[in-house]
Order: sequence, then C-alpha cells, then structure tokens
Amino acid sequence: MGVEFNEVLWLWFLIPLGFVLFLYAKGQPLRKDGKIILVLRGSAMFLLILALADPSVVFPDKAKSVIFLADRSASVSTKEDQILELISQASNDMNEQDRYGVVSFGENAEIERTVSDSKQEMDSFRGEVNAGDTNLQEGLEYSSNLLPDGGRIVAFTDGKETLGSGEDIIPILNGKKIEVDWIPVSSDRSEDVAVQSVSVPPIQYEGEETNIKVNTYSTNQKEVEMRVSLNDKTIIKKNLTVQEGENEFTFKHAVGSSGMLVYKAEVFSKGDEHPENNTMFQLARSEGPAKVMLVENSSDESALTPILNSKGVTVDVYKPEQLPGKLTSYLQYQSILFDNVPATSIPQEKMLLMEKSVKEFGRGFIMFGGSDSFALGGYFKTPIERLLPVDMDVKGKKELPSLGLVIVLDRSGSMNGHKIALAKEAAARTVSLLRDKDTLGVIAFDDRPWEIVKTKPLTDRKKVEEQIRSISSGGGTEIFTSLQQAYESLENLPLKRKHIVLLTDGQSATTGSYQNLVEEGHDKQITLSTVAIGEGADRALLDDLSQWGKGRFYDVVDASVIPSILTRETVITTRTYIEDQPFYPRIASAEWSTLFQDGVPEMNAYIATSLKGTAQMEMESGKEDPVLATWRYGLGRSFAFTSDTSGKWTGDFARWKGWPVFVNDLVDRSFPDISSNPFTIDVKEGKGNTQLNLSSSEGNVSPLEVTVLTESGKTIPATTRIKAPGDYEVLFEERLAPGLYNMNISNKGESSESSYQTGFSVPYSKEYSFRGGDRALDTIVEKTDGKKSSSLKDAFRDLHTRSYKEQSIQSALIIAGFLLFFSEIFVRRFGLGPLMTLYKSVKSHKTSDTRVKEKGNVEQLGKKVARNRQHDQNPRWQKTDSSPSLQATSVTNEPVKKVKREKKKPEPIISQDDERLERLLEAKKRRGK
Repeated sequence: MGVEFNEVLWLWFLIPLGFVLFLYAKGQPLRKDGKIILVLRGSAMFLLILALADPSVVFPDKAKSVIFLADRSASVSTKEDQILELISQASNDMNEQDRYGVVSFGENAEIERTVSDSKQEMDSFRGEVNAGDTNLQEGLEYSSNLLPDGGRIVAFTDGKETLGSGEDIIPILNGKKIEVDWIPVSSDRSEDVAVQSVSVPPIQYEGEETNIKVNTYSTNQKEVEMRVSLNDKTIIKKNLTVQEGENEFTFKHAVGSSGMLVYKAEVFSKGDEHPENNTMFQLARSEGPAKVMLVENSSDESALTPILNSKGVTVDVYKPEQLPGKLTSYLQYQSILFDNVPATSIPQEKMLLMEKSVKEFGRGFIMFGGSDSFALGGYFKTPIERLLPVDMDVKGKKELPSLGLVIVLDRSGSMNGHKIALAKEAAARTVSLLRDKDTLGVIAFDDRPWEIVKTKPLTDRKKVEEQIRSISSGGGTEIFTSLQQAYESLENLPLKRKHIVLLTDGQSATTGSYQNLVEEGHDKQITLSTVAIGEGADRALLDDLSQWGKGRFYDVVDASVIPSILTRETVITTRTYIEDQPFYPRIASAEWSTLFQDGVPEMNAYIATSLKGTAQMEMESGKEDPVLATWRYGLGRSFAFTSDTSGKWTGDFARWKGWPVFVNDLVDRSFPDISSNPFTIDVKEGKGNTQLNLSSSEGNVSPLEVTVLTESGKTIPATTRIKAPGDYEVLFEERLAPGLYNMNISNKGESSESSYQTGFSVPYSKEYSFRGGDRALDTIVEKTDGKKSSSLKDAFRDLHTRSYKEQSIQSALIIAGFLLFFSEIFVRRFGLGPLMTLYKSVKSHKTSDTRVKEKGNVEQLGKKVARNRQHDQNPRWQKTDSSPSLQATSVTNEPVKKVKREKKKPEPIISQDDERLERLLEAKKRRGK
C-alpha cells in the first residue's frame, strides 16, 4: 500500500510553508496558546497543500478484470454461438472477486455486458455492429476504456484487420497495464467464390479486339456463371468450372463504342455465402467517332437520327422511360439531345444526372422544341431548365388570357410522406406561373373536402404558398364531393379559360354521377385533367374523367414528376406560349454567317422563352424571342432551339438544303473539349477515410480541381494537395463505399485550363477478400505480454503486472484542514479558557462516575465476603473430595458410615481478593471517622 500524488507540483508549496512557520516560531517567544495557534495553522495549511496535490491511497487489487472482445464481422459471422459458449465456460472458472465484461466489434464497437462479478450467461449478442469491416483498433480502444485500472482483453477473432490500425493502440494498452490474449476463430469460407480483379487496357480504340482478364478465388471446385458487361450491357456470359484456389479467365471482345468504358465482372454460384465479393469494376477509355444520346418523344421517331448518322456520328436513341439511372451511362456520350420530350416522363433524379454530366464533366446538351418541350413540356423550375440558356417563363404574361385554375389534391393517409410533399411543391410552383389577375383555388380532400385556398384572384402569393404548404395527410378518400365543389367554384366566374387538375393515389369511397358532373362542367367551358399516383389509384375512372373533361390523363409511376405535370397543365391551359406567326429568323451570331450567306429560310412557329442574363442569342424572332441560344454551364455548353425538327414548325427551314449541315454543326459545337486523362489513379484506404494518389509523367505542379460524384450524382467532398511534381493526393472526409465513382480533373495552369474526365472504383472490403487484411494481433499480443491460445483455461490467470486500486483522500484532507483552520480561528478569538473549562468539566464528570462505580463494586464485594463466612460456619455445607464445590448433606437419624479419608490441609474459605476487600472496608471506616 502507498500514496500517489496526481498533482505533484503543489507539494513544492510545503517548502515556503515550513520556512514561514520556522521564522514565525523563532522570531518571538510564544505563549502556550500561541504555540497551539501556530501548530493548528501550520497543520491546516499542510493538509490543504496535500489535498491540492490530489493524493490517492494505492492498495493491491486481488480481483482480476477481463473483457471478452468478440469479432462479429462478416468473415466470422457464423461463429457467434461458438464465441458465446466459450465466454460462458470461461466465466465458470473465475473466482468470486473476479469481474468480466463483453464487447463486440465489426466496423464499430458496442458493449454487450458491463464489467461485473455476475456469472449470468449471455444468450445472444444485441449490439448494433456493422459487419462490413474488422476495426480491431476500435474494439481494443473501446475495451481499454472499460479497464481503467488494468486487466486483460481476450479477443475472439480471425485476426484479419480491414479498417484502422490496431498496432497504434499498443502504447495505450501498455500505459494502462492491459494484457491482450488472442483466441483464433476460423473464417467462414465453406462456400464462396470471389472476383478478385478485372483488368483491361486503359486506352482502347473503336473496332479493335481487346483482352479482358478476370481473376477469381474459390473455396472448392464448382460450376459458376461468369458475366462481363460493358457500360451496363452484357458482352460475355459463360458457364465455367472454377478450381479450389485462384483461377484466371481471359475473354476477347471487339470495342464497339468510344468514350468512357466501364467494365464489370460478376460471378454467380449456388450456395455462395458472401455475394458482396462477387463483383469488380474496371474503367478504360476508347478513342473513336463521336457518340450522342438522343431522347425522343414516346409517340414519335426523331428526324435527327438519319441526319447525324450521315456524318458518322454514333447515335443511341432512348425513349424517356428508358433513360438510365447511373451517371456513367451519360458520361459515355459527348452530348445529350432532347427532341420534343415532355418533363412529365422524366423523373427528377435522372434530370439531375444529366445536369451533373454537363456542369461537372463538360458534356453538351441541346433541347429542340415542339408541343411537348420547354414550358409546354413542364420544365419550369427543373434541373433541365437550370442548365438551359433560356427561362421557361415569358416576358409577355400580360398578354395571356384570363385563367381560372382549381387544384383538387388528395390528402388521405396513403399520400403521406414523399407524395404529399411533391404534390404541395407542385401546387406552389403553379402559383409562380400565374399572374396576379389569374384565379386560383386549392381543395384538399380525404373523406370530405377542405378548402385550403378560396377560388379567387391571386393577391397575396406568399400567403397562398404558405396555405398550400400547410396541408397535412390523414383520413380516407372521397373524390366526388370535392370535384363537385371545384366545378361549383368555377362555373359562374367570367374567365376565358377554366381548368381543374385532380391528383389522387386511391379510389373513391362513394360513386356519384361523375360523367354528368364533368360533361355539364365542360358545357360551361371547364376542362379537367387527372393524375393517377401509384398502383392504388383508380386508373379507369381517372382516364374516363380526363376524356369527359377534354383534358389529359397522367399515369405517374415516379412521384417526382408531379411538379412538372402541374406546371405543364398550367402552361397548356393558356396556349399562348406558342408563337405561330410565320417569320424569318434574324442571325445574331457570326458562327453562322457562312452557312446563311445566301439568306435565311422562313419558319412557322416556336415556343416563347426568355433569354438568361449571361446567355448568347444566336437566332431570334421578330419579337426578339430566342430561336437559338447558347451559354456555358459549368464545364459544358448547352443550346436551346425553340422550334421543332419535324418541319411542322420549322417550315422551309427543315426543307432547306443547309438544314443537315446546321444540325450537325450545332451538335459538333456542343461536344466537350476533354483531353485523354494523363493521370494514373491509385486507390488506398486510410485510417477511417479513402485517399487517391494521382501521378502524371508530365511533372505538373499546377493546382488541380477534382470533382468526384457517385453513380447517383451525389458530390463527394474532397481535398487535393501537391505532394511532389506530378504527384497529387486526393483526400476524402470519410471512407468511400464500394462501387464506381466518376471524377473530373481540371488542371488550372498558368496559360490554359484543361479538363480530364475519368473515374475509379473502390473494391469491396477486405473483409470479404481471400487475400485478407493486416494481422496486427500477433504484434499486439507480443507487445502486451499476452498469450495466443485455442483454450480459455487461463483467461483469469494472474496478471504479469499486479493491478492496484486507487482511493482518493483529497476530500478527507480538505475536511480535516478546514476543521483545523476553524479551530485556529476559535483559539485566536476566545483563547484556551473555554477549552480548559470544558476539559475540567468533562474530567470531573468522569471522576464522579468512577467513584460511584467503585462504591457499587465495594458493596458487592462486602456481600460476597459475608456469604463466604456464613458458608464456613454452617455445618450443613461441607467440602467433598469429588468436587471442588460445596454440596449440601441431608440431616437424618441414620448412623453415619465412617469413611477413612486422607487428611488434607484445610483450604481457607476467604481468598486473597476477600482479604483485599477487608482492607478497603477498614480504610473506608477510617475515612468516615
């Protein structure tokens, strides 16, 4: 046992304290109370200084504390019951004073059982642990925090560390005197086939044959299906036999496209326990002819395809519903063309991917007009409008006919969440499209109608938007009454155009005469469009309502298109966005001076739009509206051609001999200026994050601007720094999930700026890899004096370094110091008189108590002497040989039988104590006289 001080520096104050007390005592003679004051004051200061040094009494701890650290990562996921059984067996061997706790870990660590001496068994692990990685460092650090006084950690794991650095925790473990034992647990590899790598040449050329190498690993011989895809299109599909161990397969494929190439290798087999390791990616780039994505109307075929093919441009044609949902699918094209495509057919997420491909990766974009494009297509406030050089709203709103619009919105319980939020956003957008004199009404319904916005002219837009956004969901669905109320609110209003939009995702609880209601409304110039949201909507009824009401029916699968639908309905109702007076466009850009040197053909119509502030007008109408406009959006360039491509609106322009040249030149101008990537990319996993090493043989020292996006279009924050000429490091704030990432590298040199578009893939965690991770546990066990064993017999053995407990005595010293301090104040104020008086009073009280006690003892002893004398004089009591005690003899007339006894010297009845008592009695009598 000993004493430890946590704040040793405070003890230096004892030196000046002793010096001051010495000078004070030596300087003048002290009275008795002065000495006491000096002692009290010095003692109080001494105790307070000791308290400030934070002392603790340290004594040996016989109990041993053990943390069982259980690996619950994917590689040992089937071993949990085995680990629990081992922990149960070990707890039965511990002593009564021993304690143990349980911690589980994967990517993170969680406590399963607090440290205690209870032997209650655990039936299962309950902590929320991410099994995708083995973070040994996290598990050991978490466990060490539960052993502040030292102890032992027993780790159940396969030792494969895939995240963190376990060796970094060794100094902490040694500092806390914690030993680490390792009970090896075998990995789960009974049935597994993994793709370990896929390799292709980084630069390829269209038309050449390239080699694709795929390396796999299998736990046993079995049949598998191998698939290799290029840009999400399967190019190889074969049934193969893999042998136990590593396997390499080589395939040949003719490159049929240019641009960015994304190869994906997959393997499938029966009984595969870890599908996470079945896929690997590899990226390459192909040089060849230009390639564009053409999105055409679902009901028509675009006239642009043969024009572009005639110049050797590769064209991939998509319908709106066929558009891909991955960013790399758009990056393989130099430009994206929209030919009369409505926004109501394109989900918001896919619009965002197109916007990212233009802004962040320099792709081109061209929107061609028609009755389903621009404002008429519902692009108001969409990502596509953001990237275009024109606004969908027009300057001539004052010329629009008077409009009355009522939105009938389903707010029943089934609309809760994403659907009701998008519906409210759609209604709010409609407010922005209407003029102040236009009439708007909003009716929300469940099992009854709720008038949210009274049908009247707009006067306070902000208030109306707040009312719309206040709609909440709940209740059933009853359509007829609400629709009837909408018709009644419009039928008597003096408006040129009256329109109702009904949105619902359910079926009405009642049936009314819908056909009579809608047809009577149409007779009063009220039209009706309907929107069916999701699978539960009554499509048949809604389709009939739109036909009876001379409107449009929208069958919505993706709720994100709802805002575009309401926008389109609002615009179509006015019908004034189409400028259909024949005109000769004016050429406003020198880019086209050569092509139009012989004159400009006549056009019939276009869609009215407004030029954005920094955009460039290249062709304009007689009303100074844009016919062709362009601007740079981020790294890309976009164009807006507000007439159509079919010839209906373009008229003589589409029949003109220079029309194919115009189209091809326009598409060429939209192509990005992107060089081949001069950088090699190396992906590394850091401590809790991912980092990229970019190397260039050119030895660049110019700063790089790196943009990284996921396949869904999410931007990943990254920091770039120069390590050496031509050597850069890209650091991410967190660890990237396995998968494919797209990257644009902008080299901001002194004289020019160049852009490189590439990508990289993050492989699956080493947790699922047969090549394994770092095995740091061997070093940790050795450095902490632990033990590697397959048995738990010694889990509670004596520690190499005996553990100790600390008990702080700081509070006790503070209390004692203050008591002495207050005592010193008392003595200085009142002197020693009160204390002496108190002392004498207590002493005299004790003396009187002693005399009373003595008197009582003397009387008791006197009585005892008297009894003894009486015994001696009474013949009825005799001493016998058989017993040292006195026995009574009975008095009878029978003759006493004489027994010859050995004569003994009679023993005195009165003992020495009795004699002393007699002397005390005589002394008492004399004092009495």
